[in-house]
Amino acid sequence: MKLRIGRFSYSNLFPIFYMLEHTCDCSGYEFIEGVPSELNRMLRAGEIDISPSSSIEYLRAPDMYDYVMGHSVSSRGPVGSILLFSKKPLEALDGSTIMMTSQSDTSVVMLQIILSKFYGLSCSYRITADPLEKVIRSNNAYLLIGDDALSEALKWPEMHIYDLGMIWTKETGLPFIYALWLIRKENMIRQRDAAEKFIRDLGRAKLAALSDLRQVAKASPLRAGLSEDDLVEYWRNMIDYDLRDDHLRGLSLFRKYSMELGLL
Repeated sequence: MKLRIGRFSYSNLFPIFYMLEHTCDCSGYEFIEGVPSELNRMLRAGEIDISPSSSIEYLRAPDMYDYVMGHSVSSRGPVGSILLFSKKPLEALDGSTIMMTSQSDTSVVMLQIILSKFYGLSCSYRITADPLEKVIRSNNAYLLIGDDALSEALKWPEMHIYDLGMIWTKETGLPFIYALWLIRKENMIRQRDAAEKFIRDLGRAKLAALSDLRQVAKASPLRAGLSEDDLVEYWRNMIDYDLRDDHLRGLSLFRKYSMELGLL
């Protein structure tokens, strides 16, 4: 029985998955692709065994999951792909309804923390799957993540665009974890050998990717809209794939704020 691995459809983890497929024996794995909210649901339902999954998913069910030490999708400042697009300055959004992508679980909570805790704003929030161009006609602001955020940021120079990773680190001095590699605890018992092999492969893939990001960039599907230099800059200086003590302090603070706002 193959180990079922969740796979982000976003470019932030493209280097890791690219190197997994090109440097490791993946014959024992089945990769199942989806956006974060979909992978969270599948992991929770037992439809996949291991996945990069939203940090809020772990915080909501820590007894269900183990996380892989040393691995995350984080930022220590600007992240480039978690963006609030607004027709008004952030401080002028008080009382507004903020539209948010249906693809995210963590970022929608992060946004509510930032607006409430850091800016003292009282807003309402709605989830939508509609594109930015449609939503922004009748709304003041829209949160986008992933490749949608990366590509739309190039198209709207007249908009106020706020990078949530930059705001979080400016206000807290800590990294922010968007995703952890989560394993259902029952799988660490039922498929321990396969899970441990995958964790070793994941470590090798991360080292290989970070040592040759230009090769990865040549293969990226985002090459149509971003240059190799842009992609290398994004992966090297915005995305942080580690998981250290200060990352976990950031996660603990995220948990505290989420609880205070009733978002867990």
